[in-house]
Amino acid sequence: MSNWQLTGELLRQRFGMTGLPAVMSRTWLVWCLADLGEFDEGIARGDEAIRLAEAAEHPFSLTQAYYALGTLFLRQGNLPKAIPVLERGLSLCQAAAILTWFPSVAAALGYAYTLSERVSEALPLLQQAVAQDTSRGIAASHARRVANLSEAYVLAGRIDEAVDLAASALAFARTLKARGNEAYALWLHGEIHAQQEPLAGEAADAYYQQALALAKELGMRPLQAHCHLALGTLSTKRGQLTQARVELSTAIELFHTMGMTFWLPRAQATLAQAGCSPPAERGV
Repeated sequence: MSNWQLTGELLRQRFGMTGLPAVMSRTWLVWCLADLGEFDEGIARGDEAIRLAEAAEHPFSLTQAYYALGTLFLRQGNLPKAIPVLERGLSLCQAAAILTWFPSVAAALGYAYTLSERVSEALPLLQQAVAQDTSRGIAASHARRVANLSEAYVLAGRIDEAVDLAASALAFARTLKARGNEAYALWLHGEIHAQQEPLAGEAADAYYQQALALAKELGMRPLQAHCHLALGTLSTKRGQLTQARVELSTAIELFHTMGMTFWLPRAQATLAQAGCSPPAERGV
């Protein structure tokens, strides 16, 4: 019998594990669904995990469940839902001294603050998460947390530090064969180079293409959408308007399909600059 099929009193059993298997199995599924862009199913499984952890009154499992659901909302760009869930997770983590989950929850909340342009609040959380990671040993998810801190440094104008961290994130991901995190690190390299080379952006284009190829191979639709938006933005700056329209229209369709409305206005505005009305305005 798999953890997913546990029923009745077995839902509350730990079977010698730190967390409840019934909760853990759902949270791992939520993380996978988030990277695939299957948000509706992920929300349902995340809600189940929270209810099970609450019913069992098990803080460790509840922290993990909050982190999973908050991360999913974060991937979708639903910051009004992501931030409260992650804040509850971090508060519980600190109150119950659950050191295992602190780097994950703190980094996710810090990244949510970053996207909300609350960089002064984001940086301490991200820095502490990465520092605690380093002191406790590097796991596969470390690469994503380092990448999140790098992106926050970009927004804070600390480009040199962002470049160093982005390189570290890519190296960690490749060393640990964490290919999903590698794809995100490649995208981040593209973002940094796009800022450094606003007109040409050849290096940025190469990184985005590598990230897109890996995201397609792994089925990571949210990252695919971000790559198409980035490539379309570069093409618009270069005056390659036909290519820009293809990339941006693809990004808009993906964002729309997955309910990733946070990034839609930027994509639609860039498409308008390329001389084409946004697909959403034409009923797509």
